[in-house]
Amino acid sequence: MATQAPYATTVERREGPHGEVVLRERGEHFEIIANGCFLMDTSDGRSERLLVDAALDALDAPAPAPAPAPAAAPHPAPAVLIGGLGVGFSLARAASQGRWGRIVVIEREQAIIDWHRDGPLSRISGEALADPRCEIIHTDLVDYVGENRIGSDGTYQDTYDALCLDIDNGPDWTVTDDNANLYSPQGLAGCMRRLRPGGILAVWSAQPSPAFEDALRNAGFNLVRTEEIQVARGVPDVVHLAVRPA
Repeated sequence: MATQAPYATTVERREGPHGEVVLRERGEHFEIIANGCFLMDTSDGRSERLLVDAALDALDAPAPAPAPAPAAAPHPAPAVLIGGLGVGFSLARAASQGRWGRIVVIEREQAIIDWHRDGPLSRISGEALADPRCEIIHTDLVDYVGENRIGSDGTYQDTYDALCLDIDNGPDWTVTDDNANLYSPQGLAGCMRRLRPGGILAVWSAQPSPAFEDALRNAGFNLVRTEEIQVARGVPDVVHLAVRPA
């Protein structure tokens, strides 16, 4: 006889500026639902962790040897921006890796932030949030990457060595219509500005998107590729990877 799946109960339901966000409990696991669209749950998490791993591996990949130059000061530990707090797996993974010097999470839903700081999801992210390298910024990722912050020295401010973005089910399956702006030429130009030369853009998706690969190339990114992530059930998830030219 087949085992019946546990019944899901609603822990909290909130209305926010972008619609309804729901935290549900199913057995020993939690689920986040946004505007009726399943986003993620705590049953596995390997693809959310591997999103960060893929970015770090790409950042550590050897680059072509440059021409000899005078010795420079050591490069500071890399900084990573995680777009979307979700159930906290990506944040927890980054915090477990000593290579990152700064870990910033952008999350637009106050409810999700609260569920991590004072709610049941703190069991996943609590240790990471206590890490002095970690910071949560409550804002919309689309707005954040679109900000035009130029310093007195003429350089773009608040940049990162890696952007790990997971706010939708993929570039072709957005949670809200305005999220599509992130994958547009203007949005990708904003991602480019947020990256330091040689920085890595990693975008999680439930399925490959050849059109998004083309958009990345058209936006000026190099070494565009898609890596499959095997999951417990169903077709593999993927991570789209691209590099800002040095």
